[in-house]
Amino acid sequence: MLEREWTPPGPYDLRRSVGVLRRGPYDPAFRVDRRGAVWRATRTPHGPATLRLAQLRPRVTAAAWGPGAPWLLDRLPVLLGAGDRPEEFTAHHGPVAEAHRRHPGLRLIRTGRVLEALIPSVLEQKITTEEAYRAWRLLLRRFGEPAPAPAPGTPDAEAMPPGMRVMPDRRTWLSIPSWEWHRAGVDGKRSATVLRAVRLAPRLEQAAAMELPDALARLQLVPGVGPWTAAEVLQRSNGAADAVTVGDLHLPGIVGHALAGRREADDAEMLRLLEPYAGQRYRATRLILLSGVSPPRRAPRMRRWDIARL
Repeated sequence: MLEREWTPPGPYDLRRSVGVLRRGPYDPAFRVDRRGAVWRATRTPHGPATLRLAQLRPRVTAAAWGPGAPWLLDRLPVLLGAGDRPEEFTAHHGPVAEAHRRHPGLRLIRTGRVLEALIPSVLEQKITTEEAYRAWRLLLRRFGEPAPAPAPGTPDAEAMPPGMRVMPDRRTWLSIPSWEWHRAGVDGKRSATVLRAVRLAPRLEQAAAMELPDALARLQLVPGVGPWTAAEVLQRSNGAADAVTVGDLHLPGIVGHALAGRREADDAEMLRLLEPYAGQRYRATRLILLSGVSPPRRAPRMRRWDIARL
């Protein structure tokens, strides 16, 4: 086990900040234990690792296990949002200002890992989040490897949530047969996009060190990865404060309702309303979602398709 501490320069909300990495309540790679500590299983450039994070205000304490543990702890402050600049944000609308006041500890995290954000984002394309979370969960349980664990009999071993899994490596992703994708509810278009991304992983990982326009362009070189997916990835891998999600079914209406009282809005209208937040548009949308201000649901919910039963 390796350990490290980080003291944030101001208010800090660990669960809210790193929670964007969680893909559903049963994500095998992200769990919260009985005491509120966050456990995350990840694949680093040096191999798999498990990270435990606990907030003991004002400090965040971290412990890590596995071959990738030194890499994780070396860049712990970056992961937790040390490079973020929330103090540069200015709220221009009432709901945004109120959410900013109520959540002063929100920071945009930066994992530095593109592929592990890209694959679940591709799985979320054009389907319900429930279906996407199920696909991610089934694929990790079936093809992921057990997360590195603390030594048996130690308090950490007893606290670690059971069943944690590390995302498959590149070779394993490429070996998954078509019927297993089908069983997980992933259609051929999305599975093909994942496999193309896995083959291009070394070039895609370079996007973690790029400025936002170049990183967006790099990811969208992969057929099947559009602006929506690219933004969702870079929000997590790069902590990109301006990576606003376009092409989302609900976000334009939520932003339009919160900022202008309009129930109907498209991407163009959303971007126009977010112009005062240029450079911080992703943070603005995070705060809008945290505000709880949303239009009444009028359109029917997206129909759920279980292709595993077809």
